[in-house]
Amino acid sequence: DTRNVRTLLKKNNIIIIMKDAKNDVVKARCTFLAITLLAAFCNSSCNSFVLSSSLGSQKHRRISESSRFSISTSTRTTTVDGPTGPRPDYANIHGPLGKQVDDLFLSVFQKKMAEHIFGADDNKIMEDGASYQGLMELSRALNARYSDRRQVQEIAQNILKSLFPTWLPFAFSKMFAEPFPKFSSRMNAWATKMAGTWLMGECEINDVPETDISGEIGYGQGLLVKRCRFLEESNCASICVNSCKIPTQRFFMDDMGLPLTMTPNYNTFECQFSFGKTPHPAEEFEAKNTPCLSKCPSAGGMRSWHNNYRPRKIKLSTDENTKICVLMENTQQ
Repeated sequence: DTRNVRTLLKKNNIIIIMKDAKNDVVKARCTFLAITLLAAFCNSSCNSFVLSSSLGSQKHRRISESSRFSISTSTRTTTVDGPTGPRPDYANIHGPLGKQVDDLFLSVFQKKMAEHIFGADDNKIMEDGASYQGLMELSRALNARYSDRRQVQEIAQNILKSLFPTWLPFAFSKMFAEPFPKFSSRMNAWATKMAGTWLMGECEINDVPETDISGEIGYGQGLLVKRCRFLEESNCASICVNSCKIPTQRFFMDDMGLPLTMTPNYNTFECQFSFGKTPHPAEEFEAKNTPCLSKCPSAGGMRSWHNNYRPRKIKLSTDENTKICVLMENTQQ
């Protein structure tokens, strides 16, 4: 999965050495680093770009100040800055059950992620104990390891399934979701707040303006995440969509038998959970095709990596309207 990235890096005199990289965690981190470096390289408009090939020598690559790299298939010309207000003190935001229970949720969730990404026997990433930073490293490793976003979505959905007894999702769909959709929606909105505040940040129960039941208002069937910690920590729209939004919606719909629409706002980092509402194709398209975040650590490279983009030719362009990384493309699925 990393050969195409390494080949393009090599063509541009960027060399990444994965010496003794026997651990999958190290390989995944190196892949993410490669994508980030390549995106930064392609987006650079400085007078010179310098990378060291060894401790004793350097290679210089001159780039004209007026030149930028671009690919003709790239059409997006803007990025999203995200919220402008002060960052919340996430470390001191806890769910209704308290910090100790939140820490337990974090530990279990991180362990399940590590098992699904690297295998049940590889727990090296857990050596320092559970932490939110460790969780984000796992998320980046998952997204860097698979170029096909469908694989990322499937693994993320399986992680959610593994948090419950194998019999529970199906039983819930038959005993609650199908016969009592309104009650099930309210219950899941409440449960998500109780068990998910540590992951997402402060949230509150609200109403859903329109549900699947004859377009009725879903009283108490919504959950508003006021500023999503997961999105703010990752600063990547592609990770948000492929590791959270789509797999969570599919988990509730396919496994729990309950429709769910998640509507992230990339300007404010709010996210609206609407239980009992099936995702609308137009809303899904808008979420998947949002511009990259201006603080994205891969400068749009992760989006293209998930689009299965296989670069063949990068041409130098002097078009002043080209403002984005060459690796950023529209998401089609």
